[in-house]
Amino acid sequence: MKAEKTLLIDDLLRRVNASPFLLVVDYTGLKVDKFAELRKRLSGVGAEIHVFKNNLVKKAGEKAGYPDELGSHLTGQSAYVTGVKDICATAKILKNFTAEFEKPVMKVGVLEGSLLDAATIKTLADLPTREVLLSQLLGVLQAPASALARVLKAKADLDGAPAEAEAAPAESAPVVEPAAEAAPAAESAPAAEAAPAAESAAAVEAAPEAAAV
Repeated sequence: MKAEKTLLIDDLLRRVNASPFLLVVDYTGLKVDKFAELRKRLSGVGAEIHVFKNNLVKKAGEKAGYPDELGSHLTGQSAYVTGVKDICATAKILKNFTAEFEKPVMKVGVLEGSLLDAATIKTLADLPTREVLLSQLLGVLQAPASALARVLKAKADLDGAPAEAEAAPAESAPVVEPAAEAAPAAESAPAAEAAPAAESAAAVEAAPEAAAV
């Protein structure tokens, strides 16, 4: 009998050591089919619920280094919830199930060696799950990178605009060059013909001055 008890305690110890948390609930009045439903819902978040003798859990808790205060809560019809993932997701399942069926009743818990009262566990149930928190954190980390990418793209667009503007005169250059080459032809006109035009222009400009005098 003692050997069997030792084996049970060792099995419990492996369970609690493999789980970052332990939640204790009072399942008094919870029917078998509802208990099975709760077990199914908990499995969806990587958690398990089992019924063990309270004194065995107390012994396993002592070996695992759990707070001494835990022992005073291990009374009555207690069920024990462990998991390999997120305590928030597990606490949320328990809270929602209790809201739906009025059972089980949260008693106490242990998280990373610290004792949690029922109110704290309910608070954890209202927090986002680990997956959601990681997703939010990833979004925060990616936001500056996205902003930087937009700034770099805008700068690249601005840097590209002058290059295109400079390219336009280069294409129209052949049109300007013939006009420059035509200038000597104008200069080759007889100087005598150009002089009257210059004189008449001077006369026009001087007329207002003479009138003013």
